[in-house]
Amino acid sequence: MNHTVTDSPDPSVTEHVRRYLASGGRDGYLEGGTTNLVITTVGRRTGLRRRTGLFFGRDGDRLVLVASGSVPGRPELPQWYRNLLVTPEADVQVRAEYFPVRARVAHGAEYQRLWQLMLAQAPVYRHYARLAVQPIPVVVLERIEEQQ
Repeated sequence: MNHTVTDSPDPSVTEHVRRYLASGGRDGYLEGGTTNLVITTVGRRTGLRRRTGLFFGRDGDRLVLVASGSVPGRPELPQWYRNLLVTPEADVQVRAEYFPVRARVAHGAEYQRLWQLMLAQAPVYRHYARLAVQPIPVVVLERIEEQQ
């Protein structure tokens, strides 16, 4: 497996991720008014590991992401989301804890409940939703228990 990781093409995201990783999340966990994590996905076309920082919420022991992208109203969905649709297994760092997860897209009543949870946590999503050309996906990350 290729262990090389490519960071976001957005220099501000790359800088945030590097601060987060260098400090074990002490610098960058609370940024943009909410909690942040670092996720490493597998590129759907290249197979390369791709890393980015994202806002997240908690639903019990699950993590919740909103696939709004960094450009509100942009018609395409973010790369990390499109990567997870092809390879739902990823690695996440929350503060200093690093663990594997499996992603799935929320639907129906679960989607509505989690969307409201994320709106309450990060009101910026209201603005994104007004500009969106389609409903903004909500992604649930569930920890993959390591085999002993």
